[in-house]
Amino acid sequence: MSGRPGSGKSVVAKSLARVLEVDHVSAGDFMREMASERGMTILELSRVAEEDDSIDFEIDERTARLADSGRSFVMDARLGWHFIPHSVKVFLDVRPEVAAARVFGAGRTAEKENTDLQATVKAIAERTQSERERYIAYYGIDYLDPAHYDLVIDTSDLTPDEVVEEIVDHLRERGLVSDRGHG
Repeated sequence: MSGRPGSGKSVVAKSLARVLEVDHVSAGDFMREMASERGMTILELSRVAEEDDSIDFEIDERTARLADSGRSFVMDARLGWHFIPHSVKVFLDVRPEVAAARVFGAGRTAEKENTDLQATVKAIAERTQSERERYIAYYGIDYLDPAHYDLVIDTSDLTPDEVVEEIVDHLRERGLVSDRGHG
């Protein structure tokens, strides 16, 4: 599962994993841990990653190893779809003002640049642009391009449960789950 910051990737991925009774893996949590270990915000770590590609490659390597694990899981990661090609690829979109309200409202302590709603809108835009440019430079791919995904959902006006239901319906239509969550 990929998507814009504030689209609900982590919340939806955790909920979907519970419904499907599989593990949840999050590259975002890993990036937050890396930022915290360095005493930085995620935006600051993204800026450092613009000069130090080892940060992105460390996350990407972990993702690629999961593809070879043989496990079933739900992953939220910007480039998960790229490193795990034989997967159902979901992109969660969101309007900028909704994303900012969600991120600011979540009070993410590792993201201290989010001092108010407008600052949060700006920080999200900068982070998105920073990540997008790096991924294009590293891999020649734009993670915001909907052509990479099997399912694109705008979460702006949906609850996490409604998003999960859309994904489960998609999985059911593809014959990947039979009843609510069991494949």
